[in-house]
Parts: sequence; C-alpha cells; structure tokens
Amino acid sequence: MNHLYPFKFEPIIKDKIWGGNKLKTILNKHEATDKSGESWEISSIEENISVVSNGFLEGNDLQEIIEIYMGDIVGEKVFEKYGVEFPLLIKFIDATDDLSIQVHPDNELAKKRHNAYGKTEMWYVVQAEKDSQLISGFNQEINQEILNESINNNTLIKYLNHENVKKGDVFFLPAGRIHAIKKGILLAEIQQTSDITYRLFDWNRPDEHGNFRELHVDLALDAIDYKLIENYKTSYNLINDFSSEIIKTEFFTTNIINLTKSINLNYSLLDSFVILMCLEGSFSIIDDNNLTTIVNMGETVLIPAVLENINLITDSCAKLLEVYIDLK
Repeated sequence: MNHLYPFKFEPIIKDKIWGGNKLKTILNKHEATDKSGESWEISSIEENISVVSNGFLEGNDLQEIIEIYMGDIVGEKVFEKYGVEFPLLIKFIDATDDLSIQVHPDNELAKKRHNAYGKTEMWYVVQAEKDSQLISGFNQEINQEILNESINNNTLIKYLNHENVKKGDVFFLPAGRIHAIKKGILLAEIQQTSDITYRLFDWNRPDEHGNFRELHVDLALDAIDYKLIENYKTSYNLINDFSSEIIKTEFFTTNIINLTKSINLNYSLLDSFVILMCLEGSFSIIDDNNLTTIVNMGETVLIPAVLENINLITDSCAKLLEVYIDLK
C-alpha cells in the first residue's frame, strides 16, 4: 500500500523586468535564469498549478492530489472551507531592481470585483544587500484625496514608509497595505491564493519593448487601508529547536525553526497541511511511515495533514519556515 508522504514540487520560475540571479546562485533553482524574479514553490493559481516532483504521485498536480485525497492532504476543516483549491501561494522573490508600488484587495473587495480571494501576505528576508530597503505603509497621516493628488503630481514616494532591511526581518502585509520590495532583497513570501495586484506607481519604467506596465490607480484607491501604524516590522523571538511563532492570522500561521539538533513535531491536533521552507542549511524529515525526505536550502515541502508526527534531523544546522492554517 502506498502511503502519503512529504511532497516536493517543480518550481514555477517567473522571469521579471526586476529579476536577478539569486534564485539560481543562492537558492539552487537550476531552472532559473539571470532575470528570474519569482519561484512559485506551491501554487494552485489557474494555469500555474504545482506539479509533484517526488514519490509515487510524481507528475500529478496539486489540484489532482487534493481531489483524490481531500482532507488527508489539506486537513478536514481546510478542505471543508476551500475545497480542491489550495489556499496558499508560496514563493521566493529576488528583486535586483525595485518592484512596483502596489496594494492588494481584501476578501470582500476581491470577491465583489473579481470573484476571487483577497491577498494578505507576509515577507521573510532571506538575504539583503547593504542599505537595501522596502516599502510598507505610510510615514504620515494621509487620505484618499491626498494620495490621488500625490500620484498625479509624482510625489507619492514622500508619503511612504521606507524600512532598512536585513536577513531575518519579517513584514506582515494585510490586504490593503501599500507596499513594494526594493532592489537587493531576496525573500520568502507566504500569501493567500490570489494573483490580484493593483499597481499605483512603477518608477516610470518601460519594459524591454519600451512599453509601460498598466497602473490600476482607480481600483487601488478604494482598496488601501490609510491607517497610520507605529511599527510596520514584525518582531519575534527565535528559540533554537522550537517552533517560534512569527505571524498568526485566520489565513495562515507562520513559525520559524532554528534547527541545531534533531526534534520531533507533533501535528496530531492541527488538522492542517504543513509547509516547510528551507532557508538555510539542510535537514531530513522522517515521517510516520519511517520514510526519509531530504530537504536542501531553497526547497519547499508540503506535509499532508494525515502525517501527524515527524522528526526533523540535521547534520549541522538549518533554518526553516513552518506554515499551516489553524481553523480552530
């Protein structure tokens, strides 16, 4: 009898106008080029559905295996809520140039406009060059009228909150928060399954054909949360060999594990899939069925909900993100 096991998937590589070579040189994505901006690690976005790359289900896509195994893959409560559509999109992003200033709608607005889910997301900085920055939120009180005026007169930047970033920094981006990744940053992104982005500004940058990318200012103005908050960076405590919580939302929970020795993870009360993203080093998973899965830096695995008890083994050390949905 074939048992379910930790799944790896073929990365879906996206070349971008702002992409670079770190997906290849740092995260070991051999399919990447020198202009690759994104590696979609786990996706159920239409026409970009991840395909299993290991084990007896190799060659099947994510939607197909959920259709067959349902709650055994994603968890009973997760399946009841989301059906065969996997609820998260997991990426690595390499920005050699600045990304557009953008915002994503929440569930209510996305449902109304696009019959889709909204997009709450988070970033974990895997590597950052000296003096690199990103944009998250505003740096002063602002309203829709002032923002629209600033876009028209090319002064939007002065209202935006710029953050100096380093490896290990985390930013939570609820739907509605204006943001941009800027050059010199390699990060992991966890988000709702949605590909809806409203661009407000793209640095007056033409593409390789001399064309400017479409902006969506009218759509964005209604989607933005104009509230000013005190601190846009997420603080967390990192405890070795323990699942240290970073973000907990209705859409996903993300923990970080700094692995220096072998540990056991008991998921028997969770009722969810678990995603492990290897950010540094390498480790092995030994699952309930005594199967060993090796995970190297830059790889992402999906642990089916039916696997309730796993051991993580490392020869030296490893750092990984642990992601799941807690619907309790």
